[in-house]
Amino acid sequence: MTLSVVIVNYNVKHFLEQCLISVFKSLNSIDSEVFVVDNASADGSCQMVRQRFPQVKLIENTVNYGFSYANNQAIRLAEGEFVLLLNPDTVVEEDTFAKCIAFMNEHKKAGSMAVKMIDGKGKFLPESKRAMPSPIVSFYKIFGLSRLFPKSKTFARYHLGHLSPNSTHEIEILSGAFMFIRKEALDKVGLLDESFFMYGEDIDLSYRILKGGYKNYYYPGTTIIHYKGESTKKGSINYVLVFYKAMMIFARKHFTSKNASLYIMLIYSAIYFRAGLSLVKRFVQRAIQPLMDALIMVAGFAAMMLIWDKLHFRGNWGYNYGLVYMMSLFYIVIWIVSSWLSGAYDKPQKLFASARGIGFGTLAILAIYALLPNSLRYSRAVILLVSVWSIVFVQLAHWSVGLYKKDVFTAFRKLKRVAIVGNMDEIERVHEILNNAKVDFNIVGYVSPLSTLTSEQQIATFNQLNEFVRINSIDEVIFCSSNISSQDIIKTMLTLVPLGIDYKIAPPDSSSVIGSNSIDTAGDLYTVDFSAISKPVNRRNKRLFDVLMCFFIILFSPILVLFVKRFGYVFSRAFGVLFGKFTWVGYAKAEGVDISGLPKLRQGVFPPLKTGDLKGVNPKIIERLNIQYAKNYNINSDMVVLYNQLF
Repeated sequence: MTLSVVIVNYNVKHFLEQCLISVFKSLNSIDSEVFVVDNASADGSCQMVRQRFPQVKLIENTVNYGFSYANNQAIRLAEGEFVLLLNPDTVVEEDTFAKCIAFMNEHKKAGSMAVKMIDGKGKFLPESKRAMPSPIVSFYKIFGLSRLFPKSKTFARYHLGHLSPNSTHEIEILSGAFMFIRKEALDKVGLLDESFFMYGEDIDLSYRILKGGYKNYYYPGTTIIHYKGESTKKGSINYVLVFYKAMMIFARKHFTSKNASLYIMLIYSAIYFRAGLSLVKRFVQRAIQPLMDALIMVAGFAAMMLIWDKLHFRGNWGYNYGLVYMMSLFYIVIWIVSSWLSGAYDKPQKLFASARGIGFGTLAILAIYALLPNSLRYSRAVILLVSVWSIVFVQLAHWSVGLYKKDVFTAFRKLKRVAIVGNMDEIERVHEILNNAKVDFNIVGYVSPLSTLTSEQQIATFNQLNEFVRINSIDEVIFCSSNISSQDIIKTMLTLVPLGIDYKIAPPDSSSVIGSNSIDTAGDLYTVDFSAISKPVNRRNKRLFDVLMCFFIILFSPILVLFVKRFGYVFSRAFGVLFGKFTWVGYAKAEGVDISGLPKLRQGVFPPLKTGDLKGVNPKIIERLNIQYAKNYNINSDMVVLYNQLF
């Protein structure tokens, strides 16, 4: 056997589907086998592989023991002369594998090879070729000198910036996204080191291949797309810790004691530096708008108290200013929390979310005000005046931000100008996916995948695509991959890089359209999804509803015990819901019912039915019920279900 392809998957079903489609196209006429090792995904990946790719050798892990462990499971079974370790968020060209095999056969000393990788916008990924991360090389990378001098042989050595990405080179380190390895080299130097859970295993294996007397190569004769970062948020503290922990394992394993100590000290500095930046960035992103709103409200109190003092008290305000400041701060907190609950800080925001939140907050403040003793009251009129001030000026502030940053409000977003490349049957299928996914777009035109028009509805041919994109100011191109080769897609992306447009690929017979906007952001996925239950505002409202109902049931239990069905069960579950173990309404579970592809929810006390009896109900009907609950969720759904279950 010539080639064994190993793909480790973790919760990226749609990317895996697209990857496998491209892999089998590239394996045409090559004696090969394909392994997919799934690390306990909960998104229906294994079901998809079994249904769409029965020829795949699927290994289903029930526990995620890490990337290295999973790769080794397949490598031990591999029979190919060459082994390819491939990320699931990649797309290969139709001749990628044939070219790699030919290259390895021509270079007998080659132990492994990497290829040219581009991101979802067609930009070259510098990690396609890398050097050994020695302490000094890592220092230049960690503290940004490699970015300042991207072509320097000294400062940019981490990504070998001085070497042309369009020429073949001997390199030291390959990217784990695509490692084409001679099986003989693996047998000699050993499998991946399983002490690396994730990250660092590619560096370790590349280094051991070099020490084993082989050479590592970078080969740009074929190009792949790598939707870098789909499984991990690169800016997260967890990523920083996992990545640099892997670097410390590598240092202790391969460096001298002196160099390892220096490297580890550098790594600790990098951890604190990057983690600190991550915390500050996250705090600023989440807190800046509420803090600005609070300052507007503070200004409102200052202005309104001054005006009210002159108009009503004629400069003889008789209240304790300390009390006024304390109670004003209390009211501001209520307004901010109410705005948050109304979705004023969600992305995207609704146009009047902040105004609605402040309005509801004002009603809550007035209700609380009526219950306060006279010693804690100072002026209902001031509260009302500040609420009007806040509604007007906070809303204007939000709109101003929305006009500057178009992604804040859906209403302020410019509709994407989209071109779809494909035959009309595929174009119509993509159209349906976009409509079902509720994507806002403006289809500018359809482009034939050939050099001639195949339908009257198409207004340009494939060789006219570049000019069509330019003159029509296209923002995004969607390729129907059953009508156009991966090679042509990648060539087009490389040609149009200067225009900075986005790209999506619609795999054949799939319910998804996949792409990625940059190497630092997760890929965009247009699919028939279950966005309702996943929206932050619905998640928040669901949890708030759960907690409020817990307090209601617990506080009024002496009365409810007379009316509620199975009160003992309900009362005991109320504490579990309160502490986050359960949710009042969750997915219906029964034998044969699959919920792995649905958004995660806590275990439900009750299913989304008027009755909890599922005996004799067809599992397919229950699955459709769960899908409808997830897809069309709103808080009224839980209210109706819970009422019918309790009474």
